Amino acid sequence: MSSQTERLDPGTLLTALGAGAGLSALSRATAVVFVTLLTIVAAQVSLPLPFTPVPLTLQPMVVLLGAAALGPRLGAAAQILYLALGIVGMPVFAASPVLPQGVVRLLGPTGGYLMSYPLAAFVTGYLAERGLDRRYLTSVLAMSAGLAIIFTCGVLWLAVGVPHAGLAAAVASGLVPFVLADIIKLFLAASILPAAWRLLRT
Repeated sequence: MSSQTERLDPGTLLTALGAGAGLSALSRATAVVFVTLLTIVAAQVSLPLPFTPVPLTLQPMVVLLGAAALGPRLGAAAQILYLALGIVGMPVFAASPVLPQGVVRLLGPTGGYLMSYPLAAFVTGYLAERGLDRRYLTSVLAMSAGLAIIFTCGVLWLAVGVPHAGLAAAVASGLVPFVLADIIKLFLAASILPAAWRLLRT
């Protein structure tokens, strides 16, 4: 019966939390800003690696978790706001001794990852809105779809945007050093939404 209810009652954790009194425009805007701020904070928790211009950060997991909680449109809006703040020069991107803040960062080697965030958030949020965030394995699936988009866009950007890089070099510097750590983080993060739904039902 519970599985049938989940299929017939799609929605996100955010809409479920606001179901009692309805979700106001202010509540939606606050949720978007909150996820944007979390993305900014996650960007500051970064580990530069000497063999690649791409740092190791917590951003992908925040992007995907935020999208799963907010849904496709609001999740994507949070990442569009994040990128907009970066474009106007706010110091929201990961600290780097060689990569500047501002719009130039989007044209650099990490630009593909950053510009993929709205799309990855939309896809993960779309899947979560249809109930895939209610159980652990399907939550992993929803977040994996978003992570695949981030890696694909990031690696392809490296391959075509960095002189003399090529696809093999882009995979070696933009995927291989990060994929295991991000998969482990994804497996851990994917448990958060199902746990939140269980708490909401109690």
